[in-house]
Amino acid sequence: MRIRDIAEFLEGRAPRSLQESYDNVGLQVGDPDAEVQRALVCLDCTEAVVEEAAAKGCGLIISHHPVIFKGLKALTGTDHVQRTVMAALRQGIALYAIHTNLDNVIEGVNGEIARRLGLKPVQVLDPKPGQLRKLVVFVPIDHADAVRDALFHAGAGHVGNYDECSFTVGGMGSFRPGPGSDPYLGEQGKRELASEFRIEVIYPVAKERAILKAMHGAHPYEEVAHDLLALENHHQGVGSGLIGEWEEPLDEPRFLARLKDVFRIPVVRHSPLLDRPVRRVAVCGGSGAFLIGRARAAGADAFITGDVKYHDFFLAERDLLLADVGHYGSEQYTIQLIQRWLGEKFPTFAVLSTETVTDPIHYS
Repeated sequence: MRIRDIAEFLEGRAPRSLQESYDNVGLQVGDPDAEVQRALVCLDCTEAVVEEAAAKGCGLIISHHPVIFKGLKALTGTDHVQRTVMAALRQGIALYAIHTNLDNVIEGVNGEIARRLGLKPVQVLDPKPGQLRKLVVFVPIDHADAVRDALFHAGAGHVGNYDECSFTVGGMGSFRPGPGSDPYLGEQGKRELASEFRIEVIYPVAKERAILKAMHGAHPYEEVAHDLLALENHHQGVGSGLIGEWEEPLDEPRFLARLKDVFRIPVVRHSPLLDRPVRRVAVCGGSGAFLIGRARAAGADAFITGDVKYHDFFLAERDLLLADVGHYGSEQYTIQLIQRWLGEKFPTFAVLSTETVTDPIHYS
């Protein structure tokens, strides 16, 4: 497999445009056109993980956390980041990261947590703004179906659990072909009137280039009249955290016991028990304390995340049970998520899960 093909697939599921401003996702080390025989998936790329990849013949490491967050000014081996990058270069192993862009898609990190917990239905807790636009295109009536189909195939027209959504209204368009034109209808220098449909579709910003390419490919006119409109609507599949429910609520001791079992952890740090059942649960893999207020506003009985600081526990305000399962604990199943996605898309390509536990926090 070419590294480029793997990256394009992953970025189709979790577009790089969805990464947070502080993040650094994508290919960090290696040639995108290089071919690799197998890949190793991990949460954190460390020196030990590079050694494991080399021993298993993996030419690519796909990590959730980027090994390079900030620009490197030297490669002298003075810290673990430099040593990891140097080890990868020596072994000829490419490094790829899929981080907050994977956090921000509904089927990503948090979707996997919700799946493991058995929560459903799920919705984004804090939708990311500015992720939807509307395309308005004017099409001759006899080409409307072809253009509409091309737009849908490229990813336009999704609204929640519905697809192939559009609105069409008829009208009359006018144009006069000028010198050098090659009109589909009419003659140069003469005004032409044409019966046309105005087709409107909503689409995610990340798919705009592919959608416009599909529109131009299916449209018969050499100059396609179209408008791109920014929307205030929230993209229901993009944003931070998720919230879902269990059919049957759990009492708090059983809830905490389930967390220990699902996340395979010895202890759960949590806010004071509230002596009430837990049914509606919010989740955010990694450091999700910034969503405590959103979880409360959404009516969550409990909020599961990691890296909760001392004063953050006060923010629960006795409105919900705040549970900290650890950063590593909350994101550990991201490895299996990426492995499953790649296995479904490229069934003959070997994708291995790391056997190296990179959690830097230990309990005694």
